[in-house]
Amino acid sequence: MDTWTNNVDCMARECIAVRMRLLNRVITNLYDEVLRTLRLKTSQLNILIATAKFGLARPAKVCEVLQLDVSTLSRNIERMRKRGWLEIVAEEDGRAQPFRLTPSGKKLLEKAFPLWERGQKEAKKLIGDEGLALLSKTATTLGRARAEV
Repeated sequence: MDTWTNNVDCMARECIAVRMRLLNRVITNLYDEVLRTLRLKTSQLNILIATAKFGLARPAKVCEVLQLDVSTLSRNIERMRKRGWLEIVAEEDGRAQPFRLTPSGKKLLEKAFPLWERGQKEAKKLIGDEGLALLSKTATTLGRARAEV
């Protein structure tokens, strides 16, 4: 077998990124499916939750917490604003454009909770107790490592 084939085989067998992306797609699709009746995506739910936690959400902070790039957040905010879930809050410095939930956005989160619970239950069953424990431990470790950088 030549080096090129060995390298490809090695990457196919051992690549952490490939496995993480697969896990991410499977779990995201699971949540997207349970949220479908609300016309809500998991990525949007994450932004709504962060916004609810912050009260007045600043794009830079949301990007940092959710590990999003600014353009991805901006596109999602615009879609969610058009649906009436978020509103931009005018400030003197017009560049920052903080945002918050609208009453409609709060109501959507309330409707989403039981669906999220169903997705959460299905995801836990799919991953299993051992996988969930490892996932939690890894997320905590990565969070600490990121904070130290």
